[in-house]
Amino acid sequence: MDFSLGKQEEALRSEAREFAEREIPQSFIANFLDEESHDEDWAFSLSISRKLAERGWLAMGWPQQYGGRDASHLEQMVFAMEAAYRGIPGLSMGVSGTGWVGPSLMMYGNEDQRRKYLPLIASGSPDGVWCTGYSEPNSGSDFASIRTSAVRQGDEYIVNGQKVWTSCAHRARWCWLAVKTTLNGGKPQDGISLLIVDMRSRGITVNPLLNYSGEHIFNEVFFDNVHVPAVNLVGEENRGWYQLMKSLAYERHSFCGQSYGSAKRILDGLAGFASQTRRNGKPIAADSAVRHRLAALAIELETLKMFAYEIACKLDEGAMPVYEASRNKSVADHLLEELALAGTEILGACSQVERHSRLSRLNGLIQRQYLMSPGTAIAAGTDEIEKNIIGKFKLGLPKSY
Repeated sequence: MDFSLGKQEEALRSEAREFAEREIPQSFIANFLDEESHDEDWAFSLSISRKLAERGWLAMGWPQQYGGRDASHLEQMVFAMEAAYRGIPGLSMGVSGTGWVGPSLMMYGNEDQRRKYLPLIASGSPDGVWCTGYSEPNSGSDFASIRTSAVRQGDEYIVNGQKVWTSCAHRARWCWLAVKTTLNGGKPQDGISLLIVDMRSRGITVNPLLNYSGEHIFNEVFFDNVHVPAVNLVGEENRGWYQLMKSLAYERHSFCGQSYGSAKRILDGLAGFASQTRRNGKPIAADSAVRHRLAALAIELETLKMFAYEIACKLDEGAMPVYEASRNKSVADHLLEELALAGTEILGACSQVERHSRLSRLNGLIQRQYLMSPGTAIAAGTDEIEKNIIGKFKLGLPKSY
């Protein structure tokens, strides 16, 4: 079977590479939402995001009427991979918008919502930046147990509660918010609804949560009697759980291209470092253990690429993948973790140095990946959750309770 890309996809890769060489300084490397942390990085990423939007690249798989270019899912995946490999920022600006809010609105939003929000997302405007309010202090993997409430009063919902680990909440204009509209339903997942919330609304407080690499990506968000127009209900009231299962599949799928591109960048960097750096009079790559380690990682990387292409092709054929997005996220999380560990061994003490130091190697990517791996592996679902989904929907395994 021929797994090579067609002329159209190869041309797109070349365009992305040329764009990166022209627009992105070599010292700037986007790495999993880093641009959200610092004002200067955010401003630069916004400027790049607008340029991507001008080319129809920000939401290329969307219909033209909503700001896309009617590209295939395969083209969109190829571009995401190349953009991540080249360190192009701006694609993950409020990644919620392009990754799953937009696709979800196309599935179960109404036409007024599509016409209002989709062009904003595709434009690269600050008004098109979203955050996602799912996790709560006592409701992480057990998503059905959320307690943030939305009580209908006339033509409004009054929202009260707290969300946590909300990336981009300090930058976003809109929140894709999961709430309980019925607190005493039947099954735990009953009574969940989806609301679009303006982050400038009175009663919203955003507090930063710094991770242990010192970056401000995550936040805790408090809702104190926040008034939300009832027209901002997405889909059916109390049916949010079933809608969100599709949104989560898009979320996990959207990370795949970025994960592949980032992993390939690290692997290529490690291979180059091992070839060019000598220890005890020999290149590091002369050590068979190092070569075997890198070769094993290269095989895993190629596997991830094939998995990503599989989902893209299924989507292009009109199929809705179920377990595949969870499989891909699990594979990507393990690969990035293994790359970080391999990098610390190959680079030695230099792997602990941040990118601004003169002792930094590979632009500090290993240090950043090592520190970020635990968090990224939890985001959008832990490995245990992903494997439960694979077990249920692919292997047909029974629940343990």
